[in-house]
Amino acid sequence: MRIMTVHNRYQIRGGEDECYEAEVSLLQQMGHPVEVYEENNDRVAAIGKLRMMAATIWSGETYKAVRKKLAETDCDVVHVQNFFPLISPSVYYAARAEGVPVIQTLHNYRLLCPNALFFREGKVCEDCLGKPIPYAGVMHGCYRGSVVASGGVATMLTTHRAMKTWTQAVDLYIALTEFARQKFIEGGLPAEKIVVKPNFVNPDPGVGLGQGNYALFVGRLSVEKGLDTLLEAWERLGTKLPLKIVGDGPLVNQVVEATKRLPQVEWLGRKPMAEVHALMGEATVLVFPSKWYETFGRVAVEAFAKGTPVIAAKIGAIAELVDAGRTGLHFRPGDAADLAAQIEWVLANPAQLAQMRQEARAEFEAKYTAQKNYETLLEIYSKAQAIAA
Repeated sequence: MRIMTVHNRYQIRGGEDECYEAEVSLLQQMGHPVEVYEENNDRVAAIGKLRMMAATIWSGETYKAVRKKLAETDCDVVHVQNFFPLISPSVYYAARAEGVPVIQTLHNYRLLCPNALFFREGKVCEDCLGKPIPYAGVMHGCYRGSVVASGGVATMLTTHRAMKTWTQAVDLYIALTEFARQKFIEGGLPAEKIVVKPNFVNPDPGVGLGQGNYALFVGRLSVEKGLDTLLEAWERLGTKLPLKIVGDGPLVNQVVEATKRLPQVEWLGRKPMAEVHALMGEATVLVFPSKWYETFGRVAVEAFAKGTPVIAAKIGAIAELVDAGRTGLHFRPGDAADLAAQIEWVLANPAQLAQMRQEARAEFEAKYTAQKNYETLLEIYSKAQAIAA
């Protein structure tokens, strides 16, 4: 099977880029020819605002280039990872014009929400969910803090809703969790067109020993990731369990200030993946305090691969990934006292923690290996071909 994969890269490499690269690499390792069509947000500044807004709605450049490439390469499926903003939904129509089935992975909530997060002013926001025109997202400047830019995204969403692009131009959507799938159904995507396939970890990083005697946070240092909840919980815990924080982002100054008054908290900055996995393997637990509807939670799955349980906020997809009492624990989102209580329970129950380590690794082996993902992906491609036939 020959696959064309389509992706719009971010200016700063993010989780979607990494998941896309992992999937392409896996397909190639399994012997599949993969044609790649990419754009990069580094081009955005040079394009100009008006041209950029127009291209977001319909990129003639993409349409022509993808049709040409498909005509030359005889691909069996087109798998779109991210079309926003430079590729545009015109990629779907290019594929359909060449008679090639289209699959779209839903890495975020862009089709339902201008800022793609369902998060505004420090809390979950569903004001645009299911609305024909996402007015609220424009009024609040939800995309890049700009009413004009948000208007451009809203125009794209509204135009393609009117064109029935989301319901008719895509053969199958891939949601990363059942939680995310249900949100997209609420937003108007056809339930029969949405299948669930999680992200995966490859290569297998191997099991750690969990003997480091610290908790670990790995992720972007931003409001939606629950950094305030995390830091407040460690103020309550005192020196009972050190906390290591890996990552960077807009709240870095807040984290640095916290390390000055809380000697038990250490900020390590960005780290190469090998070092992150080593830290995960020795951690007592990984903490996942997000306040928004994560579509997945790859960091949690990486922790499972190392045999490390996850203490996660009971919200969105991450609550689905963590089986409370078996592969980790839940706490009420935004509730620092409850998070601190779960940490104290872990410290008081070493036997149960040891069992959780085994169960976390078993969960990874059952659901999140490269082989399991590959088998599911091929099933999805075959289903898309049958639908389009």
